[in-house]
Amino acid sequence: MSFLQPWLLAGLPLIALPIIIHLINQRRFQTIQWAAMMFLLAAHRMARGYSRLRQILIMAFRMLAVAGLLFAVARPLASGWVGLAAGGKPDTTIILLDRSPSMQQRGAGSGESKLETGKKQLVSALSMLGSGRYVLIDSVSQAPQEIETPKSLLDLPNASAASAPADLPGLLQAAHDYVRDNRAGRTEIWLCSDLAENDWTAESGRWSSLREAFLAFPQSVRFHLLAYPQPANDVAIRVTEAKRQITTNGPELYVSLKLTRRGNVGEKVSLPVQFEIEGARSSITIDVVGEETELKDHRIPLDAKHERGWGRVSIPADANPGNDDFYFVFDNPPPRKTVIVAEDPQVERPLELAASISPDPTMKSTAEVLGVDQLSTVDWDQTALVFWQASLPSDDLAEKLQAYIDRGGQIVFLPPRNPGNEEFLGMKWGHWQSRDEPWSVETWRGDEDLLSRTLSGAALPVGQLEVFSYCKLEGDATPLATLIGGSPLVARVPSKRGGVYFWATTPAARDSSLATNGVVLYAFVQRALATGAAVLGRAKQFDAGPTNADLPTDWNRLTEGTEGLSTQPTYHRGVYGSGDYLLAVNRPVAEDHAAALESSRVDNLFTGLNFVRLDDQAGNVNSLIQEIWRVFLMAMLIALIAEAALCLPKVARPAVGAPA
Repeated sequence: MSFLQPWLLAGLPLIALPIIIHLINQRRFQTIQWAAMMFLLAAHRMARGYSRLRQILIMAFRMLAVAGLLFAVARPLASGWVGLAAGGKPDTTIILLDRSPSMQQRGAGSGESKLETGKKQLVSALSMLGSGRYVLIDSVSQAPQEIETPKSLLDLPNASAASAPADLPGLLQAAHDYVRDNRAGRTEIWLCSDLAENDWTAESGRWSSLREAFLAFPQSVRFHLLAYPQPANDVAIRVTEAKRQITTNGPELYVSLKLTRRGNVGEKVSLPVQFEIEGARSSITIDVVGEETELKDHRIPLDAKHERGWGRVSIPADANPGNDDFYFVFDNPPPRKTVIVAEDPQVERPLELAASISPDPTMKSTAEVLGVDQLSTVDWDQTALVFWQASLPSDDLAEKLQAYIDRGGQIVFLPPRNPGNEEFLGMKWGHWQSRDEPWSVETWRGDEDLLSRTLSGAALPVGQLEVFSYCKLEGDATPLATLIGGSPLVARVPSKRGGVYFWATTPAARDSSLATNGVVLYAFVQRALATGAAVLGRAKQFDAGPTNADLPTDWNRLTEGTEGLSTQPTYHRGVYGSGDYLLAVNRPVAEDHAAALESSRVDNLFTGLNFVRLDDQAGNVNSLIQEIWRVFLMAMLIALIAEAALCLPKVARPAVGAPA
């Protein structure tokens, strides 16, 4: 049990007051031997068992009444929050608020989301506990903001729902920096989150550094986690592609969708999907089966002059309105331009064919073969894909390619015949390995990236490739395909925006069957081209989050609604205009039904810290903290009544046969 006024418990020795008064009263009288009284005492001793028990009960009830009064004025809390208010009111209370889309999930039979419920519970609890200062750090700005009272959480715009994911290690780092910079005294840190794995990034090395940093503080820092880990039975909708094409029927918009479902995945559900193209609405019904259902190239007729614009797809409201719609923009597609730098003609030709033959006749694709000394003429802002089969770039050329990658460009490195000691992005070519019997592919990633399955669910024939020679790859990269023996065949280097890939072999006939069995090579090239072309042109799709350096700064909202602050457009879904650009902002794909972090992993993240956790549910109206002083007052009242009843004189019964 814990108390809001624990200092009042210093009066607990007053419980002994009835005993002290009793002992004092006994010393007020002197004992005198008197025959008549001795006779009465002898008679009294015959009934002293009952009398002694009665006296003990009277004393106990008096002590209980004093104890009940003391506990009541100390304002006890329910035992579910043991130790919550131990130590009294903190100097600083920091609120870390998760505003990610998954926090918009609503409780069963309730119209309130996890975020709304969490804010109300925080207001109730913190108003009761009190603090010298309140500080809010939300998942969008990650900037400390002092608030006057906890009730301010209900009205602050930067405490409302957002479309960007949360970064829990970043929030804790901001809290640490605030405590350090402001030299805060005793501090309470409250986290309100749904424990989504993509928001917590439990595998990040930042957690161990944060634990050590908080443990190094001389003052007390206590953590309270208000968790909402309950999953939702709902459907999330997402646009995977939107493109304008000229057909025999005139211009049409091809929209591809993906619907992801959680809960009751074995049941078939017919779901109406509404399409809105700048105010014009249409709808179709899609049968959702299993965890994922895709709709490829749904056609919507366009006016001949409607060359660019925006739209939205939506489904009926369900448990999480944060994933029930998705915005997109479209424009005449930019040309898909590929630059090939290859020192080997046998490598150059297959790459040129794979890049210049478009799967869509209406889409223009070009491939340009250049030498390293000709790269100064390249318009990098109009280049979707780069193939590099030469010594790894260095100096000025490396800086240009790094800027191209940061802009969102795609680059694929293939090994030169004579690898040198050059490094790029921490990667380096080793030595060539060759043998008469070809290596086969042992494993590859068919669930994501450029070697994933086709839209129909069929796997690429990566396992049919034969590799006669390959070059060792040195550095930290994520393997997408590995050969027998564990050597990487295809690897991706982590980058903030663009795609950086390394192939350990080439399409030359002496190295592999990539050219002769060209399905894998062609699919890889066209997917890389599509990804690189997506960042070109005047219509751009973005995941909600921090503003990229190459984005415009003057954003004007084109869609209805006033969600979020106008100064934070990149964190809120919608369509925005900036000059000639159309910009669509949506939640990241990781926010579609992210799994909740396991309890044991959460506990491990706070190992060694003063940590308390409470799981709540969206829509819960019961207060997290309940004062139970009324229980002790009632106990005091009952004790006083019982004591009074025991003090009443015994009613004498009239003798048998006595006159009335």
